Amino acid sequence: MKRSLAAEHLTPQKIMEITGGRYIGAVTSRDVHVQGAARDNREVRPGNLFVCIKGAHADGHSFANSAYMSGAACCLAERDIEDAQGPYVLVGSTLEAIKKIGGYYRSLYDIPVIGVTGSIGKTTVKELIAATLGAKIKVHKTLENMNNELGVPLSLLAIDESHEAAVIEMGVSDFGEMSVLAEMVRPDILVMTKIGYSHLEQFVDLEGVLRAKSEVFSYMDPGGAAVLNGDDDLLRPFHPGMRKILFGLGGHNDYCAVNIHAKGMEAVFCDIVYNSGCVPVKIPAYGSHLALLASAAAAVGHTLGLSNEEIIRGLSSYTPVSGRARVINTGYITVIDDCYNANPNSVRAALESLSELSGRRVAILGDMFELGAISDEKHHEIGVLAAQSGIDSIICCGDKAKLIFDGYMSSGSDYAKFYPCKADLLPALRGFIHRGDVVLVKASHGMMFDELVESLIAISVE
Repeated sequence: MKRSLAAEHLTPQKIMEITGGRYIGAVTSRDVHVQGAARDNREVRPGNLFVCIKGAHADGHSFANSAYMSGAACCLAERDIEDAQGPYVLVGSTLEAIKKIGGYYRSLYDIPVIGVTGSIGKTTVKELIAATLGAKIKVHKTLENMNNELGVPLSLLAIDESHEAAVIEMGVSDFGEMSVLAEMVRPDILVMTKIGYSHLEQFVDLEGVLRAKSEVFSYMDPGGAAVLNGDDDLLRPFHPGMRKILFGLGGHNDYCAVNIHAKGMEAVFCDIVYNSGCVPVKIPAYGSHLALLASAAAAVGHTLGLSNEEIIRGLSSYTPVSGRARVINTGYITVIDDCYNANPNSVRAALESLSELSGRRVAILGDMFELGAISDEKHHEIGVLAAQSGIDSIICCGDKAKLIFDGYMSSGSDYAKFYPCKADLLPALRGFIHRGDVVLVKASHGMMFDELVESLIAISVE
């Protein structure tokens, strides 16, 4: 599966040529090998390119010399670095420059690149694909949430000669952004999880979401493959201009997850049926929704030549990441840390999975951002769904979360509490939680509900 790597390496001289910048430093440093990149001086590794980004709270230029001390081979800067302890390339915009560098660096590697996008489940399916392929080859994957116009080039620059494939997550919040990412990534295979209610302040409706995300196909080789959720009403009939592989739970899909059953919070089992066979898999994590995403990973695995046995072994090695349905058994309660992000589709899936568990089920729910004109309606619907799903109690926190509370109460349920902000909820949290509870924590990332997760863990150790 591994193909050749171009002989050319990244150097300060090459960075200058790619970006049209100006090299400043010793002549002898022009041709040093640059490998990888970082925007945080605390994360710099020897040989890295340090990207000086001026943010809202800190200016990366102030940390350039610290980056050199950690081994940075070169810096990328928008202004002169005072008393620079190493070489740097001066450019008009470090953000625009790193995107050019990322696209160039991607072109050096002739390995299969799998792009992942969609409104929900991007990180989870990225991890499932990487785990699957990892049963046979060494895979590079996007780390954490580095899926935007800065994170994607940094992810690409982390590819090295040992990697035989890369899985790159691609997240967008406005029209045109996918084109920027896709021009860098140029995926050979594109996985699209779902067209859902996200960033509607920009996209307006689901058709707008599809239009924005499908910009990626203009930057793919027609010989590539699009792995699409065939249960999605917009994706099923969509024509990407290349081979289309459908995954999902319906029998019309090329890869269909059936016989789904969960063993509590420990694992999800299913059979992934395809045209010439069946792959029985075990995913050692919580959430029945994993079966759907595992069918996408199996499709990618077969496309890249993996055997059924390798797919089974790969999926069995999957580990969930923090903030995405990560289960924490404290010995007092069980916390489902799913607070990295939220939209109506992902909250619905989280509540449905919670409803399948035994014990007293509690959901701590917060605001879902960027829903535009339908925000009030969707928050109210989530409350109604929580009640209909048999969730025993909900705690709502945030401005829009009041509508979740109202929806829950309107369905005849009365085991609910509402708090306008975390400062009010945190000191009261212990009074609602009982030994043996299963507690889901879910909200948009900006609500910073990871503080609630930490507080719940602390309750059990007091």
